Amino acid sequence: MEGKIVTLSIGGGGKQTSGFIKDIILKYFDNDILNNLGDASHVETSTNTAFTTDSFVIRPEFFNGGNIGKLSVCGTVNDLSVSGAEPLYISFALVVAEGYSYEKLEKIVKSAAEEAKKAGVKIVCGDTKVVERGGIDGVIINTSGIGRVVKNLNDFGAIEAGDKVIVTSDIARHGMAVMLERGQFGFAGNIASDCACLNKMMQAVYPFNVKFGRDATRGGIAAVLNEIAEKSGKGFLIKEEDIPLRPDVAELCDTLGFDPLSVANEGAAVIICSSEDSQKVLDMLQSTTEGERAAIIGTVTDENKVILDTYSGGRRHIDLPPGELLPRIC
Repeated sequence: MEGKIVTLSIGGGGKQTSGFIKDIILKYFDNDILNNLGDASHVETSTNTAFTTDSFVIRPEFFNGGNIGKLSVCGTVNDLSVSGAEPLYISFALVVAEGYSYEKLEKIVKSAAEEAKKAGVKIVCGDTKVVERGGIDGVIINTSGIGRVVKNLNDFGAIEAGDKVIVTSDIARHGMAVMLERGQFGFAGNIASDCACLNKMMQAVYPFNVKFGRDATRGGIAAVLNEIAEKSGKGFLIKEEDIPLRPDVAELCDTLGFDPLSVANEGAAVIICSSEDSQKVLDMLQSTTEGERAAIIGTVTDENKVILDTYSGGRRHIDLPPGELLPRIC
């Protein structure tokens, strides 16, 4: 397959399309629902269903710790999981540039399949389109996900002053891993993205008094906290010294002029839980692979703003990031 490229005919609906579906899609996404290849897949869901969708345009498509295929599955699984749903089914739609490496495309599909299997979800429908050279650069993926709601973690009204804020992993790793991969600034390093499915970690804390969850992707934890503050009418007091941040990531952020609180993550969630259950939630998170670096980073307040207690002993207001700091990061 080395040297083989994607042609327009793969998306044309004929023999080339049929061959691609058989040789790549069904090879890795094989399951009883998808194999029917109907115009729509019939799936069983509960009456209380969560539904999400996301598109992925990351460049480069391959980075330390993952690729666009793995990322597309993790992103959709995590959007369901942090909202309190058990992920069940995913759709997987590809838009590929004519001339793209067939070998690379297979690696992307294989990675998505492996991640879906780890998460226990089925990829049950999809589509592939090929656009002429220059129409896009590389690969774009859209995924949608369906899940069974186990616990409502999407209710801003449940948040109360005194609740604790937990971040489930160290922050800013994904954004800095992709920046290094781009090689734009001449820096070398070995920072791997935190890209991972969080559904099993989240399911472990559903039995506790967890009130709210958000996936801290674009805009980082700064964007998440500001969104919650705006919609809940509450605020946050965050302690900088308690935020988990790897020294090499902190150094790179400082060198490039990025605030790590505003840098994208792909394996870190923000959880709000009652003060009484916060230590039990933290202990449970830290017992999982994905949550071993989890930390309690602050408290919910009645003041409708996000405030950071800094290392130096001062306080500063954390605002929403001004625009997209890192384009095409997911």
